[in-house]
Amino acid sequence: MNRERVQEQLAIDEGVIYNIYKDHLGYPTFGIGHLILESDAEYGQSVNTPVSEERVTEAFQADLDIAISECKALYDQWDDFPDEVQEILVNMMFNMGRTRLSKFKNMNTALNNADWVTASTEGRDSLWYRQVTNRAERLMERLQNV
Repeated sequence: MNRERVQEQLAIDEGVIYNIYKDHLGYPTFGIGHLILESDAEYGQSVNTPVSEERVTEAFQADLDIAISECKALYDQWDDFPDEVQEILVNMMFNMGRTRLSKFKNMNTALNNADWVTASTEGRDSLWYRQVTNRAERLMERLQNV
């Protein structure tokens, strides 16, 4: 899996913001969708506080490591998946988290059977797809074409 390519994709999907802002749920966030935690130096700082490019990259790399480890925990076949499939799933994990992605039962069964076309069809049949249609269609089209 190409981490730089995943970062480029997520920067498009999530955006990159070099200051603290409130996400759509009102949580303090910065960078590429990094939710500020109590353990972050930015915790408690006010909205619009600038965040350096270096710090955005550092936080993203840590978040990416978490998304990858969550994918490995969810998918027994993870190491056998093609890079393209891994990149798509990391993007989805980054967006939804393991709890929500684990509920894609039919899609996940198809993935574990290396049936990318069925997996893409099942991914399209979801609330997630209806909520983030442009992003989801781009990812499902890529999955369909593996």
